[in-house]
Amino acid sequence: MTDPQIAILMLGLFIFIIMLGFPIAFTLMAMGIGFGYYAYFDADRMRHIFDNRVFDLFVNQTYSVMANDVLTAIPLFLFMGYIVERANIVDRLFETLSVATRRLPGSMAVAALITCALFATATGIVGAVVTLMGLLAFPAMLKARYDSRFASGVICAGGTLGILIPPSIMLIVYAASSGVSIVRLYAGALLPGFLLAGSYLVYIIIRATLQPNLAPRPPQSDEKVPVTHILWMMLTSFFPLAILILSVLGAILFGLATPSEAAAIGALGGLLLAAAYRALTWARLQESVYLTVRTTAMVCWLFVGSWVFASVFSYLGGEQVVREFVEGLSLTPLQFLLLAQLIIFLLGWPLEWSEIIIIFVPIFLPLLPLFDIDPLFFGILIALNLQTSFLTPPMAMSAYYLKGIAPPHVKLTEIFSGSLPYVAMVFLTMIVVYNVPAIIYWLPQLMYGR
Repeated sequence: MTDPQIAILMLGLFIFIIMLGFPIAFTLMAMGIGFGYYAYFDADRMRHIFDNRVFDLFVNQTYSVMANDVLTAIPLFLFMGYIVERANIVDRLFETLSVATRRLPGSMAVAALITCALFATATGIVGAVVTLMGLLAFPAMLKARYDSRFASGVICAGGTLGILIPPSIMLIVYAASSGVSIVRLYAGALLPGFLLAGSYLVYIIIRATLQPNLAPRPPQSDEKVPVTHILWMMLTSFFPLAILILSVLGAILFGLATPSEAAAIGALGGLLLAAAYRALTWARLQESVYLTVRTTAMVCWLFVGSWVFASVFSYLGGEQVVREFVEGLSLTPLQFLLLAQLIIFLLGWPLEWSEIIIIFVPIFLPLLPLFDIDPLFFGILIALNLQTSFLTPPMAMSAYYLKGIAPPHVKLTEIFSGSLPYVAMVFLTMIVVYNVPAIIYWLPQLMYGR
């Protein structure tokens, strides 16, 4: 077999092994070192079994990942999210928004979506948002006689928005993989994120208006809440979290701090917020630190494994084989985008977004210059597309998170059914963004020029 054929065998074998359920990070490292040992083998210079350049490559890639300035922001943002999650802020926020939006059709669903969006933006952890909101908002909506499909779709869709809306951890990972400025990515993702969240809100209100039985209005007696009381509730629940998020995002976008520095400020702000709500205990702090370290280690080792695997794959000629194959298809830029997004959509069924961004997206990145596609534009489309990986059956992880804590009478098929309209809105938003790219480029060009 030639080296390029071995590279393709390496890729195919990796996909087969992860489908069997093996840990992805360690599979990447093992295959990278195993095939790399063959690729860098030199019998003339070999003095002992470990005298192979693949071990130098592994050590250097590990050091490069751990010293990467962009990735430093990940544990800090994660810690901010975990500490906010455990500070009992979300229940106050949902209660406040339920009261503030009570005159709107589907008021509790609107409140749940806005709470999900804010909480998802603060944490960036889909499972945490869906689970917590499933425990808090979902039973409240069912008690108010909301249709279970309608209520479950709101929770599942809202919980994924943190993948796209800055400060998104997914965009940090993409920036580290692609070399695109994280500041420009944040600026570019802001309007598409608001567009997607806004389309969800419009859908909820229109659906609740046309089919009021899906989301019954609260009794008239519940609507008589003094305006001063609502303002006080907003001041003590909504604005503190919103100000924390906007401060972190504003510091990044206006160049007042690097993403890592802003994330550190956010982590400190999360601690102060938890202390202000009298929810900062030693046990919660310990748990937040543990979860932060565990998730950060997973991301970093995925990067190490991916970069070792990709280096060996490229050295064997696999990257050139993929490039020549795609060139031979004679695709237009639109056809290439559709193909790439279809593959990412399908990969979203068995894999997490982190694995897709770290392992498979780098395969597409070298092909972008062939079709004159901006990596910034490509990254925002991926962030939009990855919303669907959590919402599309049969492997819609948001649905499984919600089913795990939902009442027994709520069927998984009902949760799937409630999530599908939001998948359609994701695709619609992607079409709008593709045809009106100014939605992505306007803010980065306004703030930072071309």
